[in-house]
Order: sequence, then C-alpha cells, then structure tokens
Amino acid sequence: QVQLVESGGGLVQAGGSLRLSCVASERTSRYYFMTWFRQAPGKEREFVAGIHQSSGAATYVDSVKGRFTISRDNSKDALYLQMNSLKPEDTAVYYCNVGNSFSTRGYSSWGRGTQVTVSS
Repeated sequence: QVQLVESGGGLVQAGGSLRLSCVASERTSRYYFMTWFRQAPGKEREFVAGIHQSSGAATYVDSVKGRFTISRDNSKDALYLQMNSLKPEDTAVYYCNVGNSFSTRGYSSWGRGTQVTVSS
C-alpha cells in the first residue's frame, strides 16, 4: 500500500492562497490518477481534483474550477494543489491519493490529511 503524506495546510484569510503538497512512499506510475479529496466538518469526503499521470489532464469539481490548480512531479512521486481565492467553504481536511477513480469508494487507505482553514 502506498503511503501518502500531505502538507502545506494552514489558516488563511478569505481571498488568500495556499499550496498543498503530497509525497508518496513509492512509485505511483502504475495508477491512472493522483487525486485530492477534502472533508469538511460534518460532511462526507468529496473529490476536489485529479490528474492523469500519463497525459497530465486535470479534472476539477465545479466549486474550485478557476481557483485551484493540480500538478504533479512524476520524478518525485509528488502531487501539488495550488489554491487561490480561497473561500470559507474551502475549509476542510485535504487528502491526496493515488488510484484509478475519482470516487472515494475507489480508495481503502488514506493519509492523515492536512487541515485548511479559511477565515471570513
């Protein structure tokens, strides 16, 4: 099982930016996607963004389109999420993962995540 470590979260005012990072413990090239999910208090974990490992094609949930950018460094097995124009509703624990799905049901193992808090 690939171990994933997320970092880069913090407290930021609305309109601010953060850059999340995720490092994998082993090569991830056998998976189709690297992904970011988030879970807000009292809510289910949801897909945020995913990137196809081979093509680099990115997919985003509608609520973050135009504000978030997912990228990866295959040489480092690292994944990033640049978050701009943050809103209070972006407050959540953010998790990265590697796999073949954009659904949480496609994943059985998760890291600890990194907390993002956006104040109004």
